[in-house]
Amino acid sequence: MLPSAVMRVLVTGANGSLGRALFEQIEQPARFRAGVRSERAAEQIAALPEAARPETVRVDYTDTPSLTAAASGCDAIVHLVGIIKESSNTRYAEAHEESCTHLARAASDAGVKRIVYLSIVGSDPASRNTCLASRGRAERILLEGTTPTTILRVPMVLGHGDPATLALFRQGQAKQLRLVDGGRTLQQPIDARDVIRAIDAATREDRVESDTLELAGPESLPHKDLIARAAAVLGNPPPAIGSIPLIAAKLFAGIAQRVLSDPPVTGPMLGVLQHDDDVITTATCDRLQITLTPLDKTLGHYFAALQESP
Repeated sequence: MLPSAVMRVLVTGANGSLGRALFEQIEQPARFRAGVRSERAAEQIAALPEAARPETVRVDYTDTPSLTAAASGCDAIVHLVGIIKESSNTRYAEAHEESCTHLARAASDAGVKRIVYLSIVGSDPASRNTCLASRGRAERILLEGTTPTTILRVPMVLGHGDPATLALFRQGQAKQLRLVDGGRTLQQPIDARDVIRAIDAATREDRVESDTLELAGPESLPHKDLIARAAAVLGNPPPAIGSIPLIAAKLFAGIAQRVLSDPPVTGPMLGVLQHDDDVITTATCDRLQITLTPLDKTLGHYFAALQESP
Protein backbone atom coordinates (compact mmCIF):
# COMPACT_ATOMS: atom_id res chain seq x y z
CA MET A 1 0.00 0.00 0.00
CA LEU A 2 1.16 3.55 -0.69
CA PRO A 3 1.12 6.47 1.75
CA SER A 4 -0.82 9.55 0.76
CA ALA A 5 -0.24 12.91 2.43
CA VAL A 6 -3.13 14.62 0.65
CA MET A 7 -6.06 15.12 3.01
CA ARG A 8 -8.78 14.64 0.38
CA VAL A 9 -8.69 13.80 -3.34
CA LEU A 10 -11.54 13.80 -5.86
CA VAL A 11 -11.03 11.26 -8.65
CA THR A 12 -13.13 11.87 -11.76
CA GLY A 13 -13.71 8.98 -14.15
CA ALA A 14 -13.19 6.84 -11.07
CA ASN A 15 -15.04 3.75 -12.32
CA GLY A 16 -12.48 2.97 -15.02
CA SER A 17 -9.99 0.16 -14.48
CA LEU A 18 -7.24 2.59 -13.45
CA GLY A 19 -9.46 4.47 -11.02
CA ARG A 20 -10.62 1.29 -9.32
CA ALA A 21 -7.03 0.02 -9.14
CA LEU A 22 -5.98 3.31 -7.57
CA PHE A 23 -8.41 2.85 -4.68
CA GLU A 24 -7.18 -0.69 -4.09
CA GLN A 25 -3.49 0.23 -4.23
CA ILE A 26 -3.26 3.50 -2.30
CA GLU A 27 -3.44 3.57 1.48
CA GLN A 28 -6.47 5.01 3.23
CA PRO A 29 -9.10 5.06 0.44
CA ALA A 30 -11.34 7.03 2.79
CA ARG A 31 -9.22 10.03 1.76
CA PHE A 32 -10.65 9.68 -1.74
CA ARG A 33 -13.94 10.68 -3.28
CA ALA A 34 -14.98 8.85 -6.46
CA GLY A 35 -16.72 11.06 -9.01
CA VAL A 36 -18.91 9.11 -11.47
CA ARG A 37 -21.56 10.04 -14.02
CA SER A 38 -24.06 7.19 -13.77
CA GLU A 39 -25.69 4.72 -11.44
CA ARG A 40 -23.96 1.89 -13.31
CA ALA A 41 -20.58 3.55 -12.68
CA ALA A 42 -21.45 3.98 -9.00
CA GLU A 43 -22.23 0.26 -8.82
CA GLN A 44 -18.74 -0.52 -10.13
CA ILE A 45 -17.25 1.44 -7.24
CA ALA A 46 -19.63 -0.23 -4.78
CA ALA A 47 -18.38 -3.62 -6.00
CA LEU A 48 -14.85 -2.90 -4.77
CA PRO A 49 -13.67 -4.67 -1.59
CA GLU A 50 -14.96 -2.81 1.43
CA ALA A 51 -11.45 -1.83 2.55
CA ALA A 52 -10.84 -0.12 -0.81
CA ARG A 53 -14.24 1.53 -1.23
CA PRO A 54 -14.19 5.35 -1.27
CA GLU A 55 -17.04 7.79 -0.90
CA THR A 56 -18.90 8.03 -4.20
CA VAL A 57 -20.65 11.08 -5.67
CA ARG A 58 -22.59 11.52 -8.89
CA VAL A 59 -21.19 14.32 -11.01
CA ASP A 60 -21.77 15.96 -14.38
CA TYR A 61 -18.37 16.63 -15.98
CA THR A 62 -19.86 19.34 -18.17
CA ASP A 63 -21.42 21.31 -15.31
CA THR A 64 -19.29 23.59 -13.13
CA PRO A 65 -21.60 23.64 -10.06
CA SER A 66 -21.78 19.84 -10.08
CA LEU A 67 -18.00 19.53 -10.19
CA THR A 68 -17.56 22.27 -7.58
CA ALA A 69 -19.84 20.44 -5.16
CA ALA A 70 -17.97 17.18 -5.76
CA ALA A 71 -14.61 18.89 -5.16
CA SER A 72 -15.74 20.69 -2.00
CA GLY A 73 -13.25 20.04 0.81
CA CYS A 74 -10.73 18.38 -1.51
CA ASP A 75 -7.06 19.30 -1.71
CA ALA A 76 -6.53 17.76 -5.16
CA ILE A 77 -8.39 16.44 -8.19
CA VAL A 78 -7.22 13.51 -10.29
CA HIS A 79 -8.91 13.78 -13.68
CA LEU A 80 -9.08 10.40 -15.44
CA VAL A 81 -11.80 11.31 -17.94
CA GLY A 82 -10.84 10.72 -21.57
CA ILE A 83 -11.56 8.63 -24.67
CA ILE A 84 -9.63 7.46 -27.73
CA LYS A 85 -12.76 6.60 -29.75
CA GLU A 86 -15.76 8.86 -30.17
CA SER A 87 -19.25 7.40 -29.90
CA SER A 88 -22.74 8.68 -30.58
CA ASN A 89 -22.95 9.56 -26.87
CA THR A 90 -19.53 11.12 -26.28
CA ARG A 91 -17.42 13.32 -28.54
CA TYR A 92 -13.79 14.33 -28.07
CA ALA A 93 -14.69 17.95 -27.40
CA GLU A 94 -17.10 16.99 -24.62
CA ALA A 95 -14.85 14.39 -22.99
CA HIS A 96 -11.69 16.51 -23.17
CA GLU A 97 -12.01 20.27 -23.70
CA GLU A 98 -15.45 20.74 -22.17
CA SER A 99 -14.80 18.59 -19.12
CA CYS A 100 -11.46 20.34 -18.48
CA THR A 101 -13.03 23.78 -18.89
CA HIS A 102 -15.58 23.04 -16.18
CA LEU A 103 -13.00 21.21 -14.05
CA ALA A 104 -10.66 24.23 -14.07
CA ARG A 105 -13.48 26.54 -12.98
CA ALA A 106 -14.67 24.10 -10.31
CA ALA A 107 -11.17 23.61 -8.90
CA SER A 108 -10.79 27.37 -8.55
CA ASP A 109 -14.24 27.79 -6.99
CA ALA A 110 -13.64 24.92 -4.53
CA GLY A 111 -10.17 26.10 -3.54
CA VAL A 112 -8.44 22.93 -4.77
CA LYS A 113 -4.64 23.12 -4.47
CA ARG A 114 -3.64 20.88 -7.42
CA ILE A 115 -5.04 19.08 -10.46
CA VAL A 116 -3.42 15.97 -11.91
CA TYR A 117 -4.65 15.22 -15.43
CA LEU A 118 -3.88 11.85 -17.00
CA SER A 119 -3.30 12.48 -20.70
CA ILE A 120 -1.66 10.44 -23.46
CA VAL A 121 1.71 10.54 -25.20
CA GLY A 122 1.48 12.48 -28.45
CA SER A 123 -1.11 15.00 -27.28
CA ASP A 124 -0.66 18.31 -29.09
CA PRO A 125 -3.17 21.03 -30.06
CA ALA A 126 -1.46 21.18 -33.48
CA SER A 127 -1.73 17.44 -34.15
CA ARG A 128 -3.51 16.34 -37.33
CA ASN A 129 -5.04 13.54 -35.28
CA THR A 130 -8.34 14.84 -33.87
CA CYS A 131 -8.04 12.80 -30.66
CA LEU A 132 -4.48 13.94 -29.89
CA ALA A 133 -5.36 17.52 -30.84
CA SER A 134 -8.38 17.46 -28.53
CA ARG A 135 -6.26 16.10 -25.70
CA GLY A 136 -3.69 18.82 -26.34
CA ARG A 137 -6.34 21.55 -26.18
CA ALA A 138 -7.67 20.06 -22.92
CA GLU A 139 -4.15 20.12 -21.45
CA ARG A 140 -3.76 23.77 -22.43
CA ILE A 141 -7.05 24.70 -20.76
CA LEU A 142 -5.83 23.29 -17.45
CA LEU A 143 -2.31 24.68 -17.78
CA GLU A 144 -3.73 28.16 -18.37
CA GLY A 145 -6.11 27.91 -15.40
CA THR A 146 -5.54 29.31 -11.92
CA THR A 147 -5.07 25.94 -10.17
CA PRO A 148 -1.56 24.43 -10.37
CA THR A 149 -1.80 21.44 -12.71
CA THR A 150 0.41 18.47 -13.48
CA ILE A 151 -0.23 16.90 -16.86
CA LEU A 152 0.90 13.29 -16.82
CA ARG A 153 1.15 11.83 -20.33
CA VAL A 154 1.31 8.04 -20.58
CA PRO A 155 1.14 5.49 -23.44
CA MET A 156 -0.49 2.03 -23.33
CA VAL A 157 -1.29 1.09 -19.72
CA LEU A 158 -1.22 -2.57 -18.70
CA GLY A 159 -3.38 -3.47 -15.73
CA HIS A 160 -6.18 -5.71 -14.51
CA GLY A 161 -9.19 -5.35 -16.82
CA ASP A 162 -7.41 -3.18 -19.38
CA PRO A 163 -8.22 -4.07 -23.03
CA ALA A 164 -4.53 -3.74 -23.97
CA THR A 165 -3.58 -6.40 -21.41
CA LEU A 166 -6.22 -8.84 -22.65
CA ALA A 167 -5.22 -8.19 -26.28
CA LEU A 168 -1.56 -8.92 -25.54
CA PHE A 169 -2.52 -12.05 -23.60
CA ARG A 170 -4.50 -13.37 -26.57
CA GLN A 171 -1.83 -12.35 -29.09
CA GLY A 172 0.81 -14.16 -27.04
CA GLN A 173 -1.22 -17.36 -27.42
CA ALA A 174 -1.72 -17.08 -31.18
CA LYS A 175 0.14 -19.10 -33.79
CA GLN A 176 -0.10 -16.40 -36.43
CA LEU A 177 -1.26 -12.80 -36.56
CA ARG A 178 -1.70 -9.99 -39.04
CA LEU A 179 -0.69 -6.61 -37.69
CA VAL A 180 -1.03 -3.14 -39.14
CA ASP A 181 2.23 -2.25 -40.93
CA GLY A 182 3.69 -5.57 -39.82
CA GLY A 183 3.76 -4.50 -36.18
CA ARG A 184 6.55 -1.95 -36.63
CA THR A 185 4.93 0.76 -34.48
CA LEU A 186 6.99 1.49 -31.36
CA GLN A 187 5.15 0.79 -28.13
CA GLN A 188 6.27 1.53 -24.57
CA PRO A 189 3.66 0.01 -22.25
CA ILE A 190 3.65 0.98 -18.60
CA ASP A 191 2.43 -0.95 -15.57
CA ALA A 192 -0.78 0.47 -14.09
CA ARG A 193 0.79 0.23 -10.64
CA ASP A 194 3.57 2.60 -11.77
CA VAL A 195 1.01 5.05 -13.16
CA ILE A 196 -0.83 5.00 -9.83
CA ARG A 197 2.41 5.66 -7.93
CA ALA A 198 3.09 8.60 -10.24
CA ILE A 199 -0.42 10.00 -9.79
CA ASP A 200 -0.15 9.70 -6.03
CA ALA A 201 3.24 11.43 -5.99
CA ALA A 202 1.99 14.22 -8.26
CA THR A 203 -0.99 14.99 -6.00
CA ARG A 204 1.38 15.42 -3.07
CA GLU A 205 3.80 17.81 -4.78
CA ASP A 206 4.01 21.26 -3.23
CA ARG A 207 4.45 23.32 -6.41
CA VAL A 208 2.84 26.54 -7.50
CA GLU A 209 3.64 26.12 -11.18
CA SER A 210 1.90 23.96 -13.77
CA ASP A 211 3.81 21.63 -16.06
CA THR A 212 3.71 18.55 -18.27
CA LEU A 213 5.45 15.26 -17.49
CA GLU A 214 5.81 12.25 -19.78
CA LEU A 215 6.00 8.78 -18.29
CA ALA A 216 6.20 5.41 -20.03
CA GLY A 217 7.43 1.90 -19.43
CA PRO A 218 11.12 0.95 -19.26
CA GLU A 219 11.28 -0.38 -22.85
CA SER A 220 10.24 1.00 -26.23
CA LEU A 221 9.94 -1.78 -28.78
CA PRO A 222 8.05 -2.63 -31.99
CA HIS A 223 4.58 -4.07 -31.52
CA LYS A 224 5.64 -7.40 -33.06
CA ASP A 225 8.50 -7.68 -30.56
CA LEU A 226 6.15 -6.84 -27.69
CA ILE A 227 3.92 -9.72 -28.76
CA ALA A 228 6.96 -12.02 -28.92
CA ARG A 229 7.79 -11.00 -25.33
CA ALA A 230 4.20 -11.73 -24.29
CA ALA A 231 4.44 -15.16 -25.92
CA ALA A 232 7.73 -15.88 -24.15
CA VAL A 233 6.27 -14.95 -20.77
CA LEU A 234 3.42 -17.38 -21.47
CA GLY A 235 5.91 -20.09 -22.50
CA ASN A 236 4.85 -20.02 -26.15
CA PRO A 237 6.81 -19.56 -29.39
CA PRO A 238 6.30 -16.17 -31.05
CA PRO A 239 3.47 -16.11 -33.59
CA ALA A 240 4.15 -15.74 -37.29
CA ILE A 241 3.47 -12.10 -38.18
CA GLY A 242 1.78 -11.00 -41.40
CA SER A 243 1.22 -7.39 -42.43
CA ILE A 244 -1.90 -5.33 -43.02
CA PRO A 245 -0.90 -2.30 -45.12
CA LEU A 246 -1.39 0.91 -43.17
CA ILE A 247 -3.34 2.48 -46.04
CA ALA A 248 -5.76 -0.47 -46.00
CA ALA A 249 -6.25 -0.14 -42.24
CA LYS A 250 -6.95 3.59 -42.64
CA LEU A 251 -9.44 2.90 -45.43
CA PHE A 252 -11.27 0.30 -43.33
CA ALA A 253 -11.36 2.63 -40.31
CA GLY A 254 -12.73 5.48 -42.42
CA ILE A 255 -15.49 3.35 -43.94
CA ALA A 256 -16.39 1.79 -40.58
CA GLN A 257 -16.61 5.23 -39.03
CA ARG A 258 -19.09 6.37 -41.67
CA VAL A 259 -21.36 3.33 -41.89
CA LEU A 260 -21.38 1.81 -38.38
CA SER A 261 -22.93 3.33 -35.26
CA ASP A 262 -20.21 1.77 -33.10
CA PRO A 263 -17.22 0.92 -35.32
CA PRO A 264 -14.46 -1.30 -33.86
CA VAL A 265 -11.89 1.29 -34.88
CA THR A 266 -11.96 4.85 -36.22
CA GLY A 267 -9.36 6.85 -38.08
CA PRO A 268 -8.32 8.95 -35.05
CA MET A 269 -8.25 5.86 -32.82
CA LEU A 270 -6.03 4.05 -35.33
CA GLY A 271 -3.72 7.07 -35.38
CA VAL A 272 -3.37 6.96 -31.60
CA LEU A 273 -2.67 3.22 -31.65
CA GLN A 274 -0.08 3.65 -34.42
CA HIS A 275 1.72 6.51 -32.69
CA ASP A 276 5.40 5.70 -32.06
CA ASP A 277 6.09 5.88 -28.32
CA ASP A 278 9.74 6.43 -27.40
CA VAL A 279 9.78 8.41 -24.16
CA ILE A 280 12.81 9.19 -22.00
CA THR A 281 11.51 8.68 -18.47
CA THR A 282 14.51 9.46 -16.26
CA ALA A 283 13.57 13.03 -15.29
CA THR A 284 9.95 12.17 -14.49
CA CYS A 285 10.90 9.09 -12.45
CA ASP A 286 13.49 11.08 -10.50
CA ARG A 287 11.07 13.90 -9.78
CA LEU A 288 8.23 11.63 -8.66
CA GLN A 289 10.60 9.18 -6.98
CA ILE A 290 9.24 6.09 -8.66
CA THR A 291 10.97 3.03 -10.12
CA LEU A 292 9.48 1.45 -13.23
CA THR A 293 8.46 -2.20 -13.18
CA PRO A 294 10.39 -4.35 -15.71
CA LEU A 295 8.28 -5.29 -18.73
CA ASP A 296 8.46 -9.08 -18.23
CA LYS A 297 7.46 -8.69 -14.59
CA THR A 298 4.46 -6.59 -15.62
CA LEU A 299 3.37 -9.11 -18.25
CA GLY A 300 3.84 -12.04 -15.87
CA HIS A 301 1.82 -10.36 -13.11
CA TYR A 302 -1.24 -9.55 -15.20
CA PHE A 303 -1.11 -12.68 -17.35
CA ALA A 304 -1.09 -14.85 -14.23
CA ALA A 305 -4.36 -13.24 -13.14
CA LEU A 306 -5.90 -13.90 -16.57
CA GLN A 307 -4.78 -17.53 -16.50
CA GLU A 308 -6.42 -17.97 -13.10
CA SER A 309 -9.71 -16.49 -14.31
CA PRO A 310 -12.50 -19.00 -15.09
